[in-house]
Amino acid sequence: ATKPRGLSCPGSDLKGVHFAMEFLTANQKDLKPDANGNLRNQWTDQLISAEGKNVVVIGGGDTGTDCIGTSLRHYCKSVVNLELMPDSPPVRNASANPWPLWPKIHRVDYGHEEAAKVFGDDPRKYAVSTKKLLGNENGQVKSLVTCKLKFNGSAFEEIPGSEEEIPADLVLMAMGFLGPERTLIDAFELEADERGNVKAPYGKYVTSRPGVFAAGDCRRGQSLVVWAINEGRGVASAVDSYLCGADQETVRAASA
Repeated sequence: ATKPRGLSCPGSDLKGVHFAMEFLTANQKDLKPDANGNLRNQWTDQLISAEGKNVVVIGGGDTGTDCIGTSLRHYCKSVVNLELMPDSPPVRNASANPWPLWPKIHRVDYGHEEAAKVFGDDPRKYAVSTKKLLGNENGQVKSLVTCKLKFNGSAFEEIPGSEEEIPADLVLMAMGFLGPERTLIDAFELEADERGNVKAPYGKYVTSRPGVFAAGDCRRGQSLVVWAINEGRGVASAVDSYLCGADQETVRAASA
């Protein structure tokens, strides 16, 4: 489920604006020093470098944290992390967030801690929305304009007079994912759920088309690798049971 959520505001098509996974994937692909001793991506020669740049990461979670940590390892000039949601309290609110629900508390991940060590403060700005991105004469992003938000219980409202312009040479969008790519879903004419994921019950993994199974992110949505491992094992067992319990004609049809 790697179809990313992007910005819809003016300037989102400027140079220097990338989805988080573009940045992280390029960084991981066989980095080697060139003849001048500089790190270059030997696979594409298109390493997205944060070195010496003002970096703004839009969105949190594990992906946003990885963008912060990787930017620091590139020796970025600065890094700011914009979060749409307000900050969580330091301790659990027992009435609004009781056990056994996941505790909604303020958390510090490795990227936040490292950024605070390097720049002296936590990089996160909470309850902030991006209004527009500004570029220079070459179409390169140079800053973004944000505003502060307040939550009225059902929706966010912009706080008048709260606009701020933040320098940005590199903007990384870590705003989650919209679901799986449609290629295989459309090719097999599979039924999808309301979130766009392949509809297949957990534990059975069978889709709307007999002989076609789905598991992992394409079924449950973007999640952790431990869930992918769990569902990979589960779907292997489900496929084995399907094949062993089917007659040879069905097996041949499913394998065609």
